[in-house]
Amino acid sequence: MDVTALRALQAPLKDKYREAPDAAVITLKARGELDDQHIACKVEAGRAIALAGLHPATGGSGAELCSGDMLLEALVACAGVTLKAVATALEIELKKGTVRAEGDLDFRGTLGVAKDAAVGFKAIRLSFDVETDAPQEKLDTLLKLTERYCVVFQTLNVKPELSAALTSV
Repeated sequence: MDVTALRALQAPLKDKYREAPDAAVITLKARGELDDQHIACKVEAGRAIALAGLHPATGGSGAELCSGDMLLEALVACAGVTLKAVATALEIELKKGTVRAEGDLDFRGTLGVAKDAAVGFKAIRLSFDVETDAPQEKLDTLLKLTERYCVVFQTLNVKPELSAALTSV
C-alpha cells in the first residue's frame, strides 16, 4: 500500500470522526472461558482459541501461553502495524524490519512472596530494527509518531481507567 491508497482509505473515516466524534468510540472486546480441568483460561483469539496458563516461574508447565507474553505480543503487533502505517504516510520505504518487546517481571509480587515486589512488569522495552535508506531525522519522526499512535503503547504509557466486576451466575 502506498501513501495515496492509505490516505484514500482513511480520509472518509477521518471526516466521519470529525463530524461525529461519537462514531470514533468503539468498544473492543475479548472473551475467555475458564478451563474446568486446569489452571488455565481459553481465550478467543480471532478464529483460534489461545490457552493461557501459569508461567513456569509461578508453577505452570509452560505448555500454555503466558498472559505476560501475550501482552508483549500485542504490543509488538500494534507497534509493528503502526510503524508500517506511519512509514507509509511519511513515504519512508522500509525494506525489512523487526519489532521486539521485552519486559522485566519480579514473580515474587504475583506469588505474594514479597509485598515490596510489584505485581506486573517493572519495565518494558520496545525496539525496532529497520532496513531503510531514510535519513535519521525522518526515522526520529517515524519513532515519535509510532509511539504517539500505537494504541497498546499508549495504553501502557498512560494508565486507563480500570474496573473489575465478579458476578456469580
